[in-house]
Amino acid sequence: MSYFRVNDKCNGCLSCVENCPASALSYNDRVDQRTLQHNMTKCARCGQCWRVCPQEAIEFQHLLTGQWDDVVTLDLLRCQVCGEPMYTTPYQQKFINEADLSSHALCPQHRQRQAASKRPFSISVKTPSKLENK
Repeated sequence: MSYFRVNDKCNGCLSCVENCPASALSYNDRVDQRTLQHNMTKCARCGQCWRVCPQEAIEFQHLLTGQWDDVVTLDLLRCQVCGEPMYTTPYQQKFINEADLSSHALCPQHRQRQAASKRPFSISVKTPSKLENK
């Protein structure tokens, strides 16, 4: 998605390009067409392009809204008990052997409960009466 946008009032005069202090605007003339170009990594969001445009063609508000762009969408595994989001399927595939993760998706709370239920409880506890007999 482009954050720098112009409306249909743009006539290609290049006032914005010539007055951009960050050199974030450029243009490309090919055969019978002019293309206005914007580089977001150079853009200082100073608004100079918007201020100098004689046609009021630059829609500067898109540079200020801080919108989120979707980058990637991955399948998500959830805890089989409570539905808490755990990790993505590619993460599971890469680290299942290295991190010794169970094949079942469980959040930390339910993983701990499962591990506790598998522990043997053969711990001998000395009571005060046994200690006194020694």
